[in-house]
Amino acid sequence: MLKELVVNAAPHETRVALLENGTIVEVFIEREDETSIAGNIYNGRVQRVLPGMQAAFVDIGFDQAAFIYVDDVLDTASHKTFQKFEQDGYGDTDTESAEQESEETNRTDNHASWKAALNPECNIEDLLTEGQEIMVQVAKSSIGTKGPRVTTHISLAGRYMVLMPTVDHIGISKRIEKDAERTRLKELLLSIRENNFGYIFRTQAEGIDEATIKKEIDFLGKTWEAILTKRKTASAPSLVYKDLTVTFRAVRDLLANEADKLIIDSKEDYENVQNFLNKLMPDVKLSVELYQGKESIFDAFNIEGDVARALKRKVWLKSGGYIVIDQTEALVAIDVNTGRYVGKHNFDETILKTNLEAVKEIAYQIRLRNIGGIIIIDFIDMKKEQHKEKVMAHMNEAMKKDKSQTNVLPLTELGLVQMTRKRIRRNLTRTLCEPCFYCNGDGHLLSGKSICHKIYRDLVTEAGDIMGNRFTVKVHPEIAQLLHGGEKHLISSLEKQFSKPIAIYPEPHYHIEEYHIFESLIK
Repeated sequence: MLKELVVNAAPHETRVALLENGTIVEVFIEREDETSIAGNIYNGRVQRVLPGMQAAFVDIGFDQAAFIYVDDVLDTASHKTFQKFEQDGYGDTDTESAEQESEETNRTDNHASWKAALNPECNIEDLLTEGQEIMVQVAKSSIGTKGPRVTTHISLAGRYMVLMPTVDHIGISKRIEKDAERTRLKELLLSIRENNFGYIFRTQAEGIDEATIKKEIDFLGKTWEAILTKRKTASAPSLVYKDLTVTFRAVRDLLANEADKLIIDSKEDYENVQNFLNKLMPDVKLSVELYQGKESIFDAFNIEGDVARALKRKVWLKSGGYIVIDQTEALVAIDVNTGRYVGKHNFDETILKTNLEAVKEIAYQIRLRNIGGIIIIDFIDMKKEQHKEKVMAHMNEAMKKDKSQTNVLPLTELGLVQMTRKRIRRNLTRTLCEPCFYCNGDGHLLSGKSICHKIYRDLVTEAGDIMGNRFTVKVHPEIAQLLHGGEKHLISSLEKQFSKPIAIYPEPHYHIEEYHIFESLIK
């Protein structure tokens, strides 16, 4: 399978698309704003401590304050606590660490297997006070109305390892499956490690030699020393370490492992990537190409249309069925429908084929749109148990291609599949779109008839208080057309009831639900 990374680098926006045999499967978009700060390290200041939530707000220099939970606050006793944690048999906990999507490679949520044990009995008010300066790393960028989530458990990702300077822990990616290799890596690290820093071996570390490990440890150690040095003179709030850009993260995490080739349309970034590869991976020969075509690189690779379709609510299946994807604040609901597909044999087979086709498309759309959090899938009801089992088997198999951590639960009695997918950054819709200014994101407007009847009721209410002998109603042109046409009987009945003329005036700049009632005198 041919896998390519296509990079569109503009001055204020960078887009990276991962293609498999010419089809886009993932897209990463980064802009110069607060949505691209995941992985950055800040010298922050505690704004407010919330004992009732065991959390605190931290000012890191943005409009939205960052949020930190008690489990993410480093305590002076944490190392001692963690050593006890190791002795209890959890020291070699497997981690997927940097095996999530490239955006996730150095997020400290990867420490979930042990961080809850760091401060088992500490309260947030014992660890933080308002006005206190603390160094934090952004674990999750702001999503919707939620500010960034931060942690004091810093992690720095290299190509082969992730450095965790606040804990004494050695972890190995689950994707390195051979016990002999896992043992070799751990023993090798223990023999050359000169500090009590924690490290996690990434999938790329399989088979690396001692010299490579030493070089990686040295590189990550110097990066950490530079952060500490900068923090000594940094005011709060301020940035002390900026994570790699989306282009370089893609090169580090996807190129050579997930992709065979990189095509980029910026000469400056092309040269920077070449220098980055020579510095970080001098022993690996990778294909990097400068795109010099006249049309946009995303148009040349037919990516623009695919991205636009990934923003649509309805996705058609080849058979004629379709799925509908609705995103809410709490969860994402996906509904499967037969649509135009009527089958060829019997009803059960028609439903099974539609559901199986939907499974493949759902897994693809979840990955492409970067949908995270709670996901509820409503498959078409199936009567036969073997059909249900087949759909679930295909669902689990399809989700294996997703590098993000997912958990698919069994089919419920109502025919629903509940699943979760790790959410680190904004999904594609939140990145490229904003709520409709017309409906404020509700997705619905009052119908024209409903607005006409509402105007009718308001006229009845106000008629007794109005001293004038004439009503004037200003409305949106579409509503004016209705009141002069199909709903004219409402106005006629009021004119007859109150013996007063009612004039309807269209106002093009009005919202469709907006209207105003005035009184006037006819001389």
